[in-house]
Amino acid sequence: MSPAPLSNSGAPATRTSPARREAGSPSLLTRYEDVRTQTERLCASLEVEDYVVSSMPDVSPTKWHLAHTSWFFETFVLAAFDAAYRSPDSRYAYLFNSYYVQAGERHCRAKRGLVTRPTVRDVYAYRAHVDDAMTRLIRLVADDAAHPAAQLIELGLQHEQQHQELLLTDIKHVLWTNPLRPIYRAAVTETAAQSRPMRWLDFDSGVRFIGHDGDGFAFDNEGPRHRVFLEAYRLASRLVTNGEYLAFIEDRGYRRPELWLSAGLAAAQEGQWQAPLYWERDANGRWTEFTLAGTRVLNGAALSDPVVHVSYYEADAFARWAGRRLPTEFEWEAAGSGQPIEGSFVESESFHPRAAVGGRSTIDQLYGDTWQWTQSAYVGYPNFRAARGAVGEYNGKWMADQWVLRGASCATPRSHARATYRNFFPSEARWQFTGIRLADGATDAEMGP
Repeated sequence: MSPAPLSNSGAPATRTSPARREAGSPSLLTRYEDVRTQTERLCASLEVEDYVVSSMPDVSPTKWHLAHTSWFFETFVLAAFDAAYRSPDSRYAYLFNSYYVQAGERHCRAKRGLVTRPTVRDVYAYRAHVDDAMTRLIRLVADDAAHPAAQLIELGLQHEQQHQELLLTDIKHVLWTNPLRPIYRAAVTETAAQSRPMRWLDFDSGVRFIGHDGDGFAFDNEGPRHRVFLEAYRLASRLVTNGEYLAFIEDRGYRRPELWLSAGLAAAQEGQWQAPLYWERDANGRWTEFTLAGTRVLNGAALSDPVVHVSYYEADAFARWAGRRLPTEFEWEAAGSGQPIEGSFVESESFHPRAAVGGRSTIDQLYGDTWQWTQSAYVGYPNFRAARGAVGEYNGKWMADQWVLRGASCATPRSHARATYRNFFPSEARWQFTGIRLADGATDAEMGP
């Protein structure tokens, strides 16, 4: 997930309204404090040793996330608007830059787990140093949305919310690689629920507007708004469950080449995939699933929860096995526009997707629970142009060999979800909270002559 780039003028190329803050909404300073505090709250149950581990090249240490989000404010906000600001250590720019080539040299991503210094205590001191400077700056901005710093600050907050989700997905992989399988946080007590039956929802053909409409914040890859023509289609009313995916496994789904894309079959064989990431058999031969609340047996109510941590390749193979397909991102957005943003988000502190039990939306689990793979390649919309500048490197340069995901997950902040949001990952990515929603075309009778 990516931050939005800067425009040629130095203002962020986001799709935001220049209007002042709406009455009743939190001040910019309150929002800043809330986001920064939430990041640290997510670390509250960790031991200091947990902060420093990188369990694979895609996983960054928790300590790095805490520092990188501070580096972002330091580099792209304070450096531009606070001439008196000084970093506590100029070497942090090298350690905590991620992939912004134009911002300077960077430490190797795969070696982040080898950096024992600065210590965790030093990193928290760095965050406090940045927060003091940002607080002074935000008070000067005084909720003036037209101030050139305002959009950059909002961009930094959106960026930090992305890293809140990454922090959780990364620490889950770190804890899973530990043979003791430590618990991140005990599960919130909930009544076990059976998932609602899957229904098929029909959508008519026609021209639809896709992309952000200019009201509120959006990343640049959510626009420009444009029209697409959609044939009539159907969407499943909820996400695919553990029980349904287990049936795919038991039907030799991982060993049937006719279900798999060629590259997907090669990835599954090379990785010896037999089930979603975090699924394993216990000593009694039962399937278990590792969650941030510990390991559980996949039986009973657990079979009604959405399947999660599957790659694009696995999602596509399951859809073929089911005689269906994955939706396009345009079908998903057309169906989701206007629906309430409700679901299991990080605020629920379940840190795991929940069974579909219904809500105000006509489509269950549209937001929250799991990111949903689409069959749409991650490319720019018509007339999309990546902006110049260091922050502008991210979105445009990754528009190859990635697939779009829609919705949100149980690790996503609720305020970060919207119908036009375009998440993206490569085909083999499994450590993210990614799941499956099925789609299908209309029947011949419905399509008419």
